[in-house]
Amino acid sequence: MTNPLRTLPSRQIHLDFHTSPLIGQVGYDFDARTFARQMKEAHVNSVTVFAKCHHGHLYYNTRRAERHPNLKPGLNLLGEQVEALHRVGIRAPIYVSVLWDEYAASQHPDWMVREADGKPLRAGPLSPAWQLLDLSSPYQDYLAEQTQEVLKLFKPVDGIFFDICWDQPSYSDYATSAMKRQGLNPENQQDMNTFAHKVALAFMKRFHQMVKKASPNASVYFNARPMSNLANEIKYLEQVEIEALPTGDWGYLYFPKNVRYARIFGKPYLGMTARFHKSWADFGGLKPYPALEYETSQMIAHGAKCSIGDQMHPRGVLDQAAYDLIGRVYARVEAAEPYTENATPVTQIGLFQASAERFSSGTDDGSVRMLTQLKHQFDVVRPESRLDGYELLIIPEGVEIDAKLGDKLDRYVKKGGAILLSGLAGMDTCATTLSWKTLPVQLHGLSPYTSTYLRFGQEIAQDVPRTDHVMYERSVRVTPAKGATTLARVVEPYFERSWEHFSSHFQTPPEKVSRYAGAVLAGRIGYIAYPVFTAFAKHGNAPCRLLVRNVIRKLLKQQLLEIEAPTSLEATVMRQPGGRTIVHLLNYSPERRTPTLDLVEDVFPLYNLPMSLRLAKAPRKVYLAGQGQAVDFQYADGRVQLTVPEVKGHQMIVLE
Repeated sequence: MTNPLRTLPSRQIHLDFHTSPLIGQVGYDFDARTFARQMKEAHVNSVTVFAKCHHGHLYYNTRRAERHPNLKPGLNLLGEQVEALHRVGIRAPIYVSVLWDEYAASQHPDWMVREADGKPLRAGPLSPAWQLLDLSSPYQDYLAEQTQEVLKLFKPVDGIFFDICWDQPSYSDYATSAMKRQGLNPENQQDMNTFAHKVALAFMKRFHQMVKKASPNASVYFNARPMSNLANEIKYLEQVEIEALPTGDWGYLYFPKNVRYARIFGKPYLGMTARFHKSWADFGGLKPYPALEYETSQMIAHGAKCSIGDQMHPRGVLDQAAYDLIGRVYARVEAAEPYTENATPVTQIGLFQASAERFSSGTDDGSVRMLTQLKHQFDVVRPESRLDGYELLIIPEGVEIDAKLGDKLDRYVKKGGAILLSGLAGMDTCATTLSWKTLPVQLHGLSPYTSTYLRFGQEIAQDVPRTDHVMYERSVRVTPAKGATTLARVVEPYFERSWEHFSSHFQTPPEKVSRYAGAVLAGRIGYIAYPVFTAFAKHGNAPCRLLVRNVIRKLLKQQLLEIEAPTSLEATVMRQPGGRTIVHLLNYSPERRTPTLDLVEDVFPLYNLPMSLRLAKAPRKVYLAGQGQAVDFQYADGRVQLTVPEVKGHQMIVLE
């Protein structure tokens, strides 16, 4: 059987072509051979090309009225792109826009999504923004007709990429009538959300079947869905694509946070960035090479394939400077493929996701950032995930533990697993009742103080300055249950700061050690009384990281990978069939250079980094990928000890 991880090309281009009908001479300069040659020279092996754009126009020979009005007469742009790419051995999946369709909205206003007051949902009549179409209206059949035509004309298609596919509530007559037939109340927001989700799932099922019936080997992906839905929606996806333009709205944490969840489903997965300085359609904007190198290095370090977004000029030509940049990056990705193909992550920790929101921040960002800085190897999991392969589970504040999950955790602990919880995890929101009875604490409610102080106990004081450390977020008041020990104590302030009583400029200074525990340990279960991951995301306070690090050391027998390096260094451990282990080390430091933009322009090398990796048996050899330079090592007590001579951006250490 073909390994599914090999079926997804690793050097892709996502080629936008959202072109206004106000622009003339569309495609007039397109030359198929030049187009394919530029892609080939840029080391590209898959290009997603356009059938239908957000403006609602089509880019192939069709009798449908939606064909772009200014597309060169007789030009089958999509057909020529597909044929030219196939001729040079490049895959060509096809793009179809779903919820955004300007043409359909203007021709059929009744198909638009409606707000509660009956007005169309849009940014505003004078705003240059897309109008939304309602999938519970006849628009869905209209879209099906377009898709069926594409599937017929280009059979067999390599794949279909459906874009803009989120759950979209609507108060249209179509939606509210269907809701009433299903016993749902349009006046109830929860019912609105439930119906929107049902419409989206039914749409995905219908169009997935449509594509697979026409082209059984085609890939199918529905973009802009929440990653938290993957457990229920993976059956409609042949791969998982993580759209994450770091210099757009996504930031540099979005991809590593979500890839750690996407990769646990056994389907091929890829990261999608773009060549733009900012975000989509940033014409004339070129990203610095080090930034694009970092983004693609991060993808392959997590076992993902790479996709770089671009947008073709309306006249049908590619920006050669952009493909010089992409070619330089993809030459490097191609050279690394002997060490990245079919590689899967080696992990110790399952980190529970706290939020289902697409662009969540706070707890999830803080936990992923902290564990990455600590060089831990971890996946992101949810209550329905398999947990038995992890040595430690981390359940942060914000994760609800119901009876079903509680039973699952009890079985996990009985089999020898360890668990670390924080904040309100395992209890109600008032901190008066345990929802997971195994949690080894007695509850005394929420602290009345916004900020308190933490005094580390000797057992977890390694590297911690000898002082009481401020904790900026409200704690839970707990004392250890029978058989549990206190690892740190809460020091409370003189009073809660308010307009009636305050002291100096910021939080009230500490007064005395309380009877409450800041951290508790009982056997294989640890608990931290603060929302420590949220606090780390908001405040970046190093004692939070030290607290988590030192408590984890009480729960894990050994950390899989240890390396003496700055917190900026990212480390992942991957393994290929046959036992080859690859350690990826990345040291790029995005810098906030505008109020909203993080940029990578400079790469600063690191030298002579001591590294230790747990490995079942001694390797035959250790070397640096690419250079082939041998690395001296020692093997003792189940660990490989070595010194990494240099990390200049991205270094791969191979043990085989």
